[in-house]
Amino acid sequence: MATATLTGGFGRARPLALREGADGIGVDLAGLGGAWVTIRLTDDPGAARNARLLMSLAGGDGRPGPPLAEEALGGGVFAWTGRLPEDVRALRIAGLVPGRPLILAAIEIRRRGRAGLVLSGLARDPWLTVRAAYWRGLGKRVRGRAFLDRALRHRRESGYAAWIRRSASLGAADRSRIRAEVAAWDAAPLISVLMPVHDPAPRVLRAAIRSLQAQLYPNWELCLCDDASRDPRVVRLIDRLAAAETRIRIVRRAENGHIARATNDALALAQGAYVAFMDHDDALPEQALYEVARAVRDDPGLVLVYSDEDKIEGRGRRFEPHFKADFDRELLYGQNYINHLTVIRTEAVRALGGLRPGFEGSQDHDLLLRLTEDLDPGRIRHIPMVLYHWRAAGGSGTFSDRALARAEAARLQAVSEVAGRRGARAERGPHGFTRVVHPLPVPPPRVSVIIPTRDRAELLSVTLDGLFAETDYPEIEVVVVDNDSREPETAALFARYQGDPRLRVVAAPGPFNFSDLSNRGAEAARGSVLLFLNNDIEVIEPGWLTEIVSQAVRPEIGAVGAKLLYPDRTVQHGGVVLGIGGVAGHGHLGLPDSDPGYFARMVLVQEVSAVTGACLALRAAVFREVGGFDAQMLKVAFNDVDLCLKIRTAGYRILWTPFAKLVHHESKSRGPEDTPEKRARFQAETAVMQERWGALLGADPYYNINLSRISAHYRL
Repeated sequence: MATATLTGGFGRARPLALREGADGIGVDLAGLGGAWVTIRLTDDPGAARNARLLMSLAGGDGRPGPPLAEEALGGGVFAWTGRLPEDVRALRIAGLVPGRPLILAAIEIRRRGRAGLVLSGLARDPWLTVRAAYWRGLGKRVRGRAFLDRALRHRRESGYAAWIRRSASLGAADRSRIRAEVAAWDAAPLISVLMPVHDPAPRVLRAAIRSLQAQLYPNWELCLCDDASRDPRVVRLIDRLAAAETRIRIVRRAENGHIARATNDALALAQGAYVAFMDHDDALPEQALYEVARAVRDDPGLVLVYSDEDKIEGRGRRFEPHFKADFDRELLYGQNYINHLTVIRTEAVRALGGLRPGFEGSQDHDLLLRLTEDLDPGRIRHIPMVLYHWRAAGGSGTFSDRALARAEAARLQAVSEVAGRRGARAERGPHGFTRVVHPLPVPPPRVSVIIPTRDRAELLSVTLDGLFAETDYPEIEVVVVDNDSREPETAALFARYQGDPRLRVVAAPGPFNFSDLSNRGAEAARGSVLLFLNNDIEVIEPGWLTEIVSQAVRPEIGAVGAKLLYPDRTVQHGGVVLGIGGVAGHGHLGLPDSDPGYFARMVLVQEVSAVTGACLALRAAVFREVGGFDAQMLKVAFNDVDLCLKIRTAGYRILWTPFAKLVHHESKSRGPEDTPEKRARFQAETAVMQERWGALLGADPYYNINLSRISAHYRL
């Protein structure tokens, strides 16, 4: 049972009432509205450490406020510092790792003064604190608060070395707890580690095997295939290590067969229910196999388990972490984002015939494509922890480094086979990644483009000209939903298209309600595909709509969004990430269009939790199935996110594609949220989303819980 205490200044601690339940822990904060506080949460040392927590505040009406971005301090301690809302009533804490119960030892809340916060910032990052104070003006109350927000925000977006120290290091208590937990298991699954070896530097091979021997989980075996190594030092090292370690099993090839054949020979030795793939020069952190074993024990139906990874250089420095999405079939077509650590049920690998010779350099990608082609995503588990260190140093001797072109050709062939079975084709995409192109039906479906508008004819005319004159899609109708336009320029624009069967104007007077206007447009539409488009969108490429429709007509796809750019050609919309700023935010906001983004995410088709309603396409049948936009509770903000979450709940997937690119002159026709009425409406709609979608907003499956929820820039 956790304890909760409140301290202030030099005063004594007093207990706070708390409630523990299946949905997490609640702490009573009545009377603390508006206070600056530091909240510290400490794991129970006798229980499994929480990898990540979700903290949120509940107001007087019981509705959740914005999630709080926590700061992992290491040793199972999490913290958050900030100003509580005026109407705060309770703190809610939930865990974010599937299958892992939330158990805390202590919850400490300490009142803070502004001077103490400044000193704390100076201690942590003096240059940042002084610079922020200079620019923000610490002597002014409003600017001082902005300074504090900024300073605390940057503290939570730390560098990778600091993140490792504070979030990923195990202490003696952690190791003891893991060993005791494993010892109590009635059935500990055997994990067979497959390692093909061919002439690595002896020091890196020794380091790889030592990282296995250092595992906190003892029930593993190393199935090592020496693929005709010519270096006698490697041969002697393998013999010496195998003689000293009973869990190492060896097979030797008489001739070099390359990585696929060597891995298959290692697979033939495997006795475990699961096989883990490990290169001869990489390393595993000590808890890697424990986390895998725990996952498959929690869910015995799992077929594929994978983790986050990073790189390690010759001196042991870790860098370039890859914090991955949960299973994303579309992203896997474009790149093998899953490796490493990859662990697969042994019988599933053998049923596929193992790795395929001839696909060297992309043999793992080929295996994963074939494995997941018809696999229920519920049998795939992503562990959001760095459980693999990929060595990027001399002496590794990897195939793909020596024959990059051949590896790329193998990847394209592997994707082509899978895509071909679905009537699509694979081609080389930007930066050497793979693009899957889906055909349009014959004849192409009619697309009803629905554009809510109120005046601003100079913007709408650009949008209409782009649709009718610069888009190569053959079957378009445009439904303009006119919300009380009064300017003569707008009337003249409508008159210009009078008699043109491609455009209809639907009058919709009354207060601005984007959801209602969009629903009215959908009712008037005649096409089987609906495209909701803002009136400030500019067409810059002719093939954008063909790409969107080719994705939207796929039966398993619920909605599709495009890559939207600001006029200065920086990214405005790279998909919507849940949890940013409390509800949702745009991914890669402000990134130059030419930048490939976080691990090439801005040049690859991928699944996302939601896309913006500024350019959102879906089949009319799907729109009707989920009930359209919520015109009662979400009149302006977040209606697009809500629609997408309803679509996902109905079993469809949401896609974002960079191969449909447009310019968005964002909010020029509606204006900013700069009045008390607009701010109140926005806050109410925020509360609706948090109450309706709850924990989904704090754990976007296509983002990563190790990345910041302050912004969707894929930073720690």
